[in-house]
Amino acid sequence: MKQIAILGSTGSIGRQALEVIRSYPDRLRATVLTAHRNIDLLEQQIEEFQPLLAVVTDTAAAERLRARYAGKTRIRSGPDALVEAGTVAACDTVLTAVSGAVGIQPTLAAIAAGKDIALANKETLVAAGDLVMETVDKQGVALLPVDSEHSAIFQCLDTQRQAEVAGLVLTASGGPFRGKTKADLAHVTRADCLRHPTWRMGPKITVDSATLFNKGLEVIEAHHLFAMPYERIRVAVHPQSIVHSMVEYVDGAVLAQLGTPDMKLPIQLAFSYPERWQVVQETLSWEERHCLTFEAPDTDTFPALTLAYRVGRTGKSLPLVMNAANEVAVHAFLEEKISFLQIYETVETIVQRHRPQALRDIHDVACIDREIRREAKALLSIE
Repeated sequence: MKQIAILGSTGSIGRQALEVIRSYPDRLRATVLTAHRNIDLLEQQIEEFQPLLAVVTDTAAAERLRARYAGKTRIRSGPDALVEAGTVAACDTVLTAVSGAVGIQPTLAAIAAGKDIALANKETLVAAGDLVMETVDKQGVALLPVDSEHSAIFQCLDTQRQAEVAGLVLTASGGPFRGKTKADLAHVTRADCLRHPTWRMGPKITVDSATLFNKGLEVIEAHHLFAMPYERIRVAVHPQSIVHSMVEYVDGAVLAQLGTPDMKLPIQLAFSYPERWQVVQETLSWEERHCLTFEAPDTDTFPALTLAYRVGRTGKSLPLVMNAANEVAVHAFLEEKISFLQIYETVETIVQRHRPQALRDIHDVACIDREIRREAKALLSIE
């Protein structure tokens, strides 16, 4: 039986991961659950799954949970407790499903502790990709992608014949504003952004999908995961979200992975690998007509993707800077403090100001991340 630690069990990916665990009670057990403030849902999850450890990173929320919970699960609090959650002896695999750069340190600690990683936190590889992959190689652990696009490439990529790979094609839904002009985007609202046409995701990643920053982050993630040069990673807009990504081979063959737009599928594979288990959720119906279309991304209206390629090619601390500035700007947009177009403007300004430097260790990552967040908040005049 695989024992799973879920970092971010109350978020969208975490909840779907627990659905997968619920479907395979004889194969999977949730031994660690973590949340930030949503203790009501976390308490329900604790009652059902009876983990050994539960972490609440907000200390005030943790105290409220402790005051009313009388079960056997140990409750820990504070940001440092996430590291403990990812390194406890009673887990084999750590699902990093927290949102943002907060996932970097516990993921690195889990790898160093010899845990396999199911990675649903793309910011970890964007901000600290070289450090993470060096640690993965050193420890000999598995790093299994949970993003649907990277899971698709993982399934289509023949690593024994990687020299014969011509390139990777990441598909993108186009988000809720596909086909819009920059003028159309001047007055879009938070609610407009969160109405994604095909995927059910958390608010931050849904906004990133609307700006195309999400696809830019995924390009950088793919570069690290698959050791692929940026000039051999392309993006194709595929509104139906059925083809999750493709691998092109030098002989012209293209291998694609298809499936319903349901994150439980890549989550389940990350838990079951190297096996495939009988699916318990909806699959594609071949009795229905499926129209699959592809088009180039509109980088004039959505320049975030072009910026991400430039940042990725420069490397060093610049991807970390882009990620931190984007997190601050998206949070401000979700709180309705800035406009949609100010997200990109903020990130571009911060990136242009930054002088890239080498990242030697997690201390460098944390210091630059804090500095950039302060700079972005000052630029936006927000707390």
